[in-house]
Amino acid sequence: MNQAIRAALTARVAGIGVLGPGLADWVQARAILRGEQTYVAQPCVLPVPQILPPAERRRATAVIKLTLATGLEAVAAAGLKAAELATVFTSSGGDGRNCHEICAALASSDRLISPTRFHNSVHNAASGYWGIATGAMAPSAVLCAFDASFAAGLLEAMVQVAVTSAPVLLLAYDTDYPEPLHRVRPIPDSFGVALALSPTAGDLARLAVDPAAAFTAEPATRMDDAALEALRLAIPAARALPLLRALALGAPGGLVLDHLPGQQLALELSPC
Repeated sequence: MNQAIRAALTARVAGIGVLGPGLADWVQARAILRGEQTYVAQPCVLPVPQILPPAERRRATAVIKLTLATGLEAVAAAGLKAAELATVFTSSGGDGRNCHEICAALASSDRLISPTRFHNSVHNAASGYWGIATGAMAPSAVLCAFDASFAAGLLEAMVQVAVTSAPVLLLAYDTDYPEPLHRVRPIPDSFGVALALSPTAGDLARLAVDPAAAFTAEPATRMDDAALEALRLAIPAARALPLLRALALGAPGGLVLDHLPGQQLALELSPC
Protein backbone atom coordinates (compact mmCIF):
# COMPACT_ATOMS: atom_id res chain seq x y z
CA MET A 1 0.00 0.00 0.00
CA ASN A 2 1.19 3.52 -0.79
CA GLN A 3 2.85 5.06 2.28
CA ALA A 4 0.73 8.25 1.99
CA ILE A 5 -2.46 6.20 2.16
CA ARG A 6 -1.23 3.91 4.94
CA ALA A 7 -0.29 6.91 7.13
CA ALA A 8 -3.33 9.17 6.60
CA LEU A 9 -5.53 10.72 3.98
CA THR A 10 -5.43 14.50 4.22
CA ALA A 11 -6.54 17.29 1.93
CA ARG A 12 -7.15 21.00 2.21
CA VAL A 13 -10.39 22.53 0.98
CA ALA A 14 -9.46 25.34 -1.40
CA GLY A 15 -12.85 26.13 -2.95
CA ILE A 16 -16.52 25.19 -2.70
CA GLY A 17 -19.46 25.27 -5.11
CA VAL A 18 -23.08 24.57 -4.13
CA LEU A 19 -26.41 24.59 -5.96
CA GLY A 20 -29.67 23.12 -4.72
CA PRO A 21 -33.18 23.86 -3.49
CA GLY A 22 -33.01 27.26 -1.77
CA LEU A 23 -29.22 27.33 -2.16
CA ALA A 24 -28.11 29.43 -5.14
CA ASP A 25 -24.36 29.26 -4.45
CA TRP A 26 -21.80 28.80 -1.70
CA VAL A 27 -22.12 32.41 -0.51
CA GLN A 28 -25.83 31.95 0.24
CA ALA A 29 -25.36 28.42 1.55
CA ARG A 30 -22.62 29.57 3.94
CA ALA A 31 -24.86 32.30 5.36
CA ILE A 32 -27.68 29.79 5.88
CA LEU A 33 -25.41 27.17 7.44
CA ARG A 34 -23.99 29.78 9.80
CA GLY A 35 -27.50 30.71 10.93
CA GLU A 36 -27.18 34.22 9.47
CA GLN A 37 -30.01 33.63 7.01
CA THR A 38 -33.18 31.53 7.25
CA TYR A 39 -33.32 28.55 4.95
CA VAL A 40 -36.32 28.64 2.62
CA ALA A 41 -36.80 25.57 0.43
CA GLN A 42 -37.35 26.65 -3.17
CA PRO A 43 -37.01 24.77 -6.47
CA CYS A 44 -33.43 24.60 -7.70
CA VAL A 45 -32.76 26.97 -10.62
CA LEU A 46 -30.18 25.58 -13.04
CA PRO A 47 -28.27 28.23 -15.00
CA VAL A 48 -27.67 28.04 -18.74
CA PRO A 49 -24.05 26.83 -19.22
CA GLN A 50 -22.74 29.70 -21.32
CA ILE A 51 -19.24 28.20 -21.22
CA LEU A 52 -20.37 25.41 -23.59
CA PRO A 53 -20.36 25.84 -27.37
CA PRO A 54 -23.90 26.49 -28.74
CA ALA A 55 -24.50 22.94 -30.01
CA GLU A 56 -23.52 21.32 -26.70
CA ARG A 57 -25.37 24.03 -24.76
CA ARG A 58 -28.63 23.01 -26.48
CA ARG A 59 -28.06 19.38 -25.53
CA ALA A 60 -27.12 20.09 -21.92
CA THR A 61 -29.29 18.26 -19.40
CA ALA A 62 -29.91 19.12 -15.75
CA VAL A 63 -26.88 17.04 -14.72
CA ILE A 64 -24.60 18.99 -17.07
CA LYS A 65 -25.92 22.37 -15.92
CA LEU A 66 -25.60 21.36 -12.27
CA THR A 67 -22.03 20.06 -12.44
CA LEU A 68 -20.75 22.95 -14.55
CA ALA A 69 -22.27 25.53 -12.18
CA THR A 70 -20.87 23.99 -8.99
CA GLY A 71 -17.55 22.93 -10.46
CA LEU A 72 -16.76 26.33 -11.96
CA GLU A 73 -17.73 28.06 -8.71
CA ALA A 74 -15.35 25.86 -6.69
CA VAL A 75 -12.49 26.27 -9.17
CA ALA A 76 -12.88 30.06 -9.27
CA ALA A 77 -12.94 30.27 -5.47
CA ALA A 78 -9.78 28.17 -5.26
CA GLY A 79 -7.96 30.21 -7.89
CA LEU A 80 -7.16 27.06 -9.86
CA LYS A 81 -7.28 26.29 -13.59
CA ALA A 82 -10.11 23.93 -14.50
CA ALA A 83 -8.24 22.62 -17.54
CA GLU A 84 -5.42 21.32 -15.32
CA LEU A 85 -7.50 19.60 -12.63
CA ALA A 86 -8.11 15.90 -12.22
CA THR A 87 -11.75 15.31 -11.38
CA VAL A 88 -13.94 12.87 -9.47
CA PHE A 89 -17.61 12.84 -10.47
CA THR A 90 -20.01 10.97 -8.20
CA SER A 91 -23.79 10.49 -8.41
CA SER A 92 -26.28 8.05 -6.95
CA GLY A 93 -27.82 7.29 -10.32
CA GLY A 94 -26.88 9.77 -13.01
CA ASP A 95 -29.50 11.61 -15.07
CA GLY A 96 -32.93 10.45 -13.90
CA ARG A 97 -34.92 12.60 -16.31
CA ASN A 98 -32.93 11.41 -19.32
CA CYS A 99 -33.43 7.82 -18.15
CA HIS A 100 -37.17 8.48 -17.97
CA GLU A 101 -37.27 9.85 -21.52
CA ILE A 102 -35.42 6.81 -22.90
CA CYS A 103 -37.75 4.43 -21.07
CA ALA A 104 -40.76 6.36 -22.40
CA ALA A 105 -39.41 6.12 -25.95
CA LEU A 106 -38.82 2.37 -25.61
CA ALA A 107 -42.38 1.95 -24.33
CA SER A 108 -43.85 3.86 -27.29
CA SER A 109 -44.99 2.45 -30.60
CA ASP A 110 -41.91 3.50 -32.66
CA ARG A 111 -39.26 2.86 -29.95
CA LEU A 112 -36.83 5.32 -31.55
CA ILE A 113 -34.27 6.89 -29.20
CA SER A 114 -32.82 10.32 -29.84
CA PRO A 115 -29.02 10.20 -30.39
CA THR A 116 -28.74 13.09 -27.94
CA ARG A 117 -30.69 11.13 -25.33
CA PHE A 118 -28.46 8.13 -25.95
CA HIS A 119 -25.12 9.92 -25.55
CA ASN A 120 -26.41 11.73 -22.45
CA SER A 121 -27.43 8.39 -20.90
CA VAL A 122 -23.93 7.20 -20.04
CA HIS A 123 -22.85 7.75 -16.43
CA ASN A 124 -19.77 9.74 -17.46
CA ALA A 125 -21.71 12.28 -19.55
CA ALA A 126 -21.10 15.05 -17.00
CA SER A 127 -17.35 14.37 -17.13
CA GLY A 128 -17.39 14.56 -20.92
CA TYR A 129 -19.20 17.88 -21.00
CA TRP A 130 -16.82 19.21 -18.34
CA GLY A 131 -13.92 18.39 -20.64
CA ILE A 132 -15.61 20.09 -23.60
CA ALA A 133 -16.42 23.20 -21.55
CA THR A 134 -13.07 23.65 -19.81
CA GLY A 135 -10.61 21.94 -22.13
CA ALA A 136 -9.62 19.61 -19.30
CA MET A 137 -7.62 16.55 -20.36
CA ALA A 138 -6.56 15.45 -16.87
CA PRO A 139 -7.73 12.08 -15.51
CA SER A 140 -11.40 11.85 -14.52
CA ALA A 141 -13.00 9.18 -12.33
CA VAL A 142 -16.76 8.66 -12.39
CA LEU A 143 -18.40 6.82 -9.49
CA CYS A 144 -21.81 5.57 -8.45
CA ALA A 145 -22.51 4.12 -4.99
CA PHE A 146 -26.26 4.78 -4.59
CA ASP A 147 -26.88 6.75 -1.37
CA ALA A 148 -23.20 6.38 -0.38
CA SER A 149 -22.05 8.26 -3.49
CA PHE A 150 -20.93 11.50 -1.81
CA ALA A 151 -18.79 9.76 0.81
CA ALA A 152 -17.40 7.35 -1.80
CA GLY A 153 -16.49 10.27 -4.05
CA LEU A 154 -14.89 12.21 -1.21
CA LEU A 155 -12.80 9.20 -0.24
CA GLU A 156 -11.71 8.67 -3.85
CA ALA A 157 -10.75 12.33 -4.25
CA MET A 158 -8.74 12.33 -1.03
CA VAL A 159 -6.90 9.17 -2.10
CA GLN A 160 -6.01 10.85 -5.39
CA VAL A 161 -4.72 13.95 -3.59
CA ALA A 162 -2.58 11.74 -1.34
CA VAL A 163 -1.18 9.63 -4.18
CA THR A 164 -0.57 12.37 -6.76
CA SER A 165 0.24 15.30 -4.43
CA ALA A 166 -1.86 17.42 -6.79
CA PRO A 167 -5.24 19.20 -6.54
CA VAL A 168 -8.41 17.27 -7.37
CA LEU A 169 -11.92 18.56 -8.00
CA LEU A 170 -14.77 16.53 -6.48
CA LEU A 171 -18.23 16.98 -8.03
CA ALA A 172 -21.22 15.26 -6.38
CA TYR A 173 -24.66 15.64 -7.92
CA ASP A 174 -28.17 14.23 -8.17
CA THR A 175 -31.25 15.29 -10.09
CA ASP A 176 -34.92 14.43 -9.76
CA TYR A 177 -36.75 11.47 -11.26
CA PRO A 178 -40.14 12.04 -12.96
CA GLU A 179 -43.03 9.64 -12.43
CA PRO A 180 -43.31 6.69 -12.55
CA LEU A 181 -39.64 6.29 -11.57
CA HIS A 182 -40.14 8.85 -8.81
CA ARG A 183 -42.31 6.35 -6.94
CA VAL A 184 -39.35 4.02 -6.45
CA ARG A 185 -36.59 6.66 -6.38
CA PRO A 186 -38.22 9.75 -4.83
CA ILE A 187 -35.48 12.34 -5.39
CA PRO A 188 -37.47 15.61 -5.44
CA ASP A 189 -35.02 18.09 -6.97
CA SER A 190 -31.43 18.76 -8.04
CA PHE A 191 -28.52 19.19 -5.64
CA GLY A 192 -24.85 19.53 -6.42
CA VAL A 193 -21.68 20.27 -4.49
CA ALA A 194 -18.11 20.69 -5.68
CA LEU A 195 -14.98 20.71 -3.51
CA ALA A 196 -11.58 21.78 -4.81
CA LEU A 197 -9.15 19.73 -2.73
CA SER A 198 -5.42 20.37 -2.55
CA PRO A 199 -2.49 18.70 -0.77
CA THR A 200 -1.01 21.99 0.50
CA ALA A 201 -3.02 25.04 -0.62
CA GLY A 202 -6.43 26.08 0.69
CA ASP A 203 -7.40 27.86 3.88
CA LEU A 204 -11.01 26.73 4.41
CA ALA A 205 -10.16 23.57 6.37
CA ARG A 206 -8.00 20.49 6.49
CA LEU A 207 -9.80 17.16 6.09
CA ALA A 208 -8.31 13.96 7.42
CA VAL A 209 -9.37 10.31 7.26
CA ASP A 210 -7.58 7.72 9.38
CA PRO A 211 -7.35 4.56 7.23
CA ALA A 212 -7.41 2.41 10.35
CA ALA A 213 -10.65 4.00 11.56
CA ALA A 214 -12.22 5.31 8.36
CA PHE A 215 -15.48 3.44 8.84
CA THR A 216 -17.74 3.39 11.86
CA ALA A 217 -21.11 2.03 12.92
CA GLU A 218 -21.98 5.39 14.48
CA PRO A 219 -24.96 7.20 12.93
CA ALA A 220 -24.32 9.95 10.41
CA THR A 221 -24.09 13.52 11.65
CA ARG A 222 -27.47 15.22 11.32
CA MET A 223 -28.49 18.82 10.61
CA ASP A 224 -30.05 20.79 13.48
CA ASP A 225 -32.43 22.64 11.15
CA ALA A 226 -35.40 20.40 10.32
CA ALA A 227 -35.72 21.67 6.73
CA LEU A 228 -32.03 21.14 6.02
CA GLU A 229 -32.15 17.69 7.59
CA ALA A 230 -35.09 16.85 5.32
CA LEU A 231 -33.02 18.02 2.35
CA ARG A 232 -30.05 15.91 3.50
CA LEU A 233 -32.21 12.80 3.59
CA ALA A 234 -34.14 13.53 0.39
CA ILE A 235 -31.24 13.92 -2.08
CA PRO A 236 -28.17 11.66 -1.84
CA ALA A 237 -25.69 14.39 -2.86
CA ALA A 238 -27.05 16.51 0.00
CA ARG A 239 -25.49 14.04 2.44
CA ALA A 240 -22.64 16.56 2.13
CA LEU A 241 -24.57 19.12 4.21
CA PRO A 242 -22.98 18.31 7.61
CA LEU A 243 -19.54 18.74 6.06
CA LEU A 244 -20.62 21.98 4.39
CA ARG A 245 -21.97 23.28 7.71
CA ALA A 246 -18.67 22.50 9.46
CA LEU A 247 -16.79 24.29 6.66
CA ALA A 248 -19.12 27.29 6.91
CA LEU A 249 -18.63 27.53 10.66
CA GLY A 250 -14.92 26.79 10.58
CA ALA A 251 -15.66 24.26 13.29
CA PRO A 252 -12.92 21.72 14.03
CA GLY A 253 -13.82 18.21 15.15
CA GLY A 254 -15.17 14.91 13.92
CA LEU A 255 -17.94 14.19 11.43
CA VAL A 256 -19.69 11.03 10.32
CA LEU A 257 -21.05 10.96 6.78
CA ASP A 258 -23.54 8.51 5.30
CA HIS A 259 -21.80 5.69 3.47
CA LEU A 260 -22.89 2.05 3.34
CA PRO A 261 -25.36 0.72 5.94
CA GLY A 262 -23.51 0.13 9.19
CA GLN A 263 -20.31 1.46 7.69
CA GLN A 264 -20.33 5.26 7.80
CA LEU A 265 -17.33 7.41 6.86
CA ALA A 266 -15.56 9.16 9.76
CA LEU A 267 -13.41 12.20 9.12
CA GLU A 268 -11.79 15.04 11.04
CA LEU A 269 -11.76 18.75 10.27
CA SER A 270 -9.10 21.09 11.55
CA PRO A 271 -8.11 24.71 10.81
CA CYS A 272 -5.43 25.22 8.18
